[in-house]
Amino acid sequence: MKIAVVGATGIVGEVMLQVLAERKFPYSEVYPVASERSEGDTVDFEGKKLEVITLNKALEKQPDIALFSAGEDVAKEWAPKFAENGTTVIDNSSAFRMDDGRKLIVPEINANLLTSKDKIIANPNCSTIQMLMAVYPLHQAYKVKRIVVSTYQAVSGSGKGAVDQLKNEMAGLKGKKKYPYKIFNNCIPQCGDFLYNKYTTEETKLIYETQKILSRDVWVTATAVRIPVFRGHAESVNISFYNEFDMLDLKNVLKHAPGVNVYDNVESNLYPMPFSAEDSDDVLVGRLRRDFSSPQCLNLWVVADNLRKGAATNAIQIAEYLVDNKLI
Repeated sequence: MKIAVVGATGIVGEVMLQVLAERKFPYSEVYPVASERSEGDTVDFEGKKLEVITLNKALEKQPDIALFSAGEDVAKEWAPKFAENGTTVIDNSSAFRMDDGRKLIVPEINANLLTSKDKIIANPNCSTIQMLMAVYPLHQAYKVKRIVVSTYQAVSGSGKGAVDQLKNEMAGLKGKKKYPYKIFNNCIPQCGDFLYNKYTTEETKLIYETQKILSRDVWVTATAVRIPVFRGHAESVNISFYNEFDMLDLKNVLKHAPGVNVYDNVESNLYPMPFSAEDSDDVLVGRLRRDFSSPQCLNLWVVADNLRKGAATNAIQIAEYLVDNKLI
């Protein structure tokens, strides 16, 4: 089982290598892949130094699986080349998410849709993954009508440049800026680029990816905010259901949902926060309470490590499913 990690020198690529090792994925070879300027550099993997190779060289090695985390443009150009060469591509960019011919997968929700014919598989946006991990079991129980979500997203979701900006600003140093404003001691109500309708790309991903995975009949509106936290996205989610629910039963549904951990005891100030999700693959859910302003409506708070379950771990779980079910 030969694995290529495309974008291995990036912030998510590094975590992909870490998660591959932690989960003891059954590999025979691992190829870290990056641009030509990184060729010959090394990355750490299971106590060894692996040499970084280019996309062309990786293609020649005919890996069984290629985990892509190198951006939309690279994915659009190279993922089809790998797929045509027999490699199954799991792509972390937005390149194929809304392509009707490609599947958008959160393993706990819809991995059963995968077949051996799926050679390019899309990994959802990090904010979509963590929200749906909490929403999906509730949708199964009570049927979701509408979602209103506000996200509070860590700078690592914008890559190393954004992390460096926050570090520099915290230390009072000058440096390149990823954002149009300072992020230290601030929050920026813009994640991604603004579109014609005044929504950002990040907000749009939440809307349309949710509908593709959950149901086209679910209405979604989103506001995405960047906050001065290095790692861990948080979300305030308001859900309207078609069916009535009992709060104890609803909490029990979440407690039994795979990959979800309920942190909800306000008497002890127990609720999810970014630091409590760091380096965890679980999605943490808390602040569960009925919305009394509207019938059959719920408020909850969802937190997850955006680099793990929001990106690297979800992709590797897809790969595990393919291997376990002999789809590769």
